[in-house]
Amino acid sequence: MKTTILFSILLLLMINCTQKDNILAVEVYETSASGNKLTKVSNFTSDENASTIKLDTSKTFQTITGFGGAFTESSAYLLNKLSQKNRDTILQAYFSKEGANYSLTRTHMNSCDFSLAQYSYSPVAEDMTLEHFTIKEDQDDLIPMIKDAMKVSKDGFKIFASPWTAAPWMKDNNAWVGGKLLPKYYDTWALFFSKYIDAYKEEGIDIWGFTVENEPHGNGNNWESMHFTPQEMTNFVQNHLGPKLENDGHGDKIILGYDQNRAGLKEWVDVMYKDEASSKYFDGTAIHWYESTYEVFPKELQYAHHKAPNKYLIETEGCIDSQVPEWKNDAWYWAKEATDWGWDWAPEDQKYLHPKYAPVNRYARDIIGCLNNWVDGWVDWNMVLDRQGGPNWFKNWCVAPVIVDPKKDEVYFTPLFYTISHFSKYIRPAAKVIGFENSDTDLQVTAAKNPDGSIAVVVFNEGKEAKNFKLQFGQKDIAIHINAQALQTIVIDADKK
Repeated sequence: MKTTILFSILLLLMINCTQKDNILAVEVYETSASGNKLTKVSNFTSDENASTIKLDTSKTFQTITGFGGAFTESSAYLLNKLSQKNRDTILQAYFSKEGANYSLTRTHMNSCDFSLAQYSYSPVAEDMTLEHFTIKEDQDDLIPMIKDAMKVSKDGFKIFASPWTAAPWMKDNNAWVGGKLLPKYYDTWALFFSKYIDAYKEEGIDIWGFTVENEPHGNGNNWESMHFTPQEMTNFVQNHLGPKLENDGHGDKIILGYDQNRAGLKEWVDVMYKDEASSKYFDGTAIHWYESTYEVFPKELQYAHHKAPNKYLIETEGCIDSQVPEWKNDAWYWAKEATDWGWDWAPEDQKYLHPKYAPVNRYARDIIGCLNNWVDGWVDWNMVLDRQGGPNWFKNWCVAPVIVDPKKDEVYFTPLFYTISHFSKYIRPAAKVIGFENSDTDLQVTAAKNPDGSIAVVVFNEGKEAKNFKLQFGQKDIAIHINAQALQTIVIDADKK
């Protein structure tokens, strides 16, 4: 009898140990409409009716370049208006390992809409050799913000620069807005890029690369812009910019073509990557989300990747636009109230691309959709704006992940900050996007394996009901509960698989 009891106990212990051995060890972080903000959650219970997410590391896709946001004069100016404590808090939140740990960033060359005024580094007309080139406009605000971010970042980050326009004297309309670069200034404009690299290097800032032109289709004759066709940009890069950077010892700098909305990708990549000569100096393609902050355009992304499978495909700008940001009202960022410019200007047959849609949903949906369609980098727009959605000389107010009130020296980390952090903090540069199977189409999922062997799985439940799912990796699995309107990052440690 005693032997039977002992045997039964031993059997139960063995079964229990076996069950524990089959449980996948994970850490789960959640941001939700109910109040979680990258909060670590646990104590899940199994559910026989749960859906399944099955990871497959045998299938790998693109290599991640990074995630981050843009250094703009507006953001840098606001940081200088805050107390040192709050300035440090924001930079630590964005760039420290304990924070979002941004790894890929953007800045503007010359002024842009999120500058305090219009300016150029080449202020003297007909200065063909740019003897009067100067970055003095960046030295009060923009450069100090970048350098302070560099001090905070232990892993470091890449920074690429984008011009909105050349100085008016180089253009056919002699204006800041619209017009084209005159062919006689193509070599001068290529020299401009080279001088920018050198000037920033003297400040201790290494520029990783460039986009050739922000929004070459223009932006409706609003703020700084300069127009290129695909043929004109390719000619400029192939015969002027690429050779100039190479000859000046800057051949390692990345050149990204296009830099506007995804719907126009096919036309541009067909020209950029037409042949070996046209492709030589293009390292990749840059895209924006403003054609629709709801539709990801997977067919276009797939086409661009397959046209140039070994080149970068980076989302270089996206934000909640045409809005004055809500102040200390987390619920708004989860509510179906936000509009984008397309809500106003799109014709009726395109209104479906611009629905009223929660800001958090826009970001989470877009980043996941991009990662699942070969995009290797995703960069937000302004890091910091004020309660008006500026400062901005054109007054096209937008939302940033961090909103500040410089008069009261207050800082508000919106839910958008935590949304981006779910990706930037846990999916690191050189990670590989991996395959998965997902039995619940209401859950949006992506996954990547980091260089250290850890795996980050991001799951978004935009529905109004909580969900249960089983995450399976190899022979192990774990039951996980995700709240309604919630974003989760599930980290599988390399040592605990």
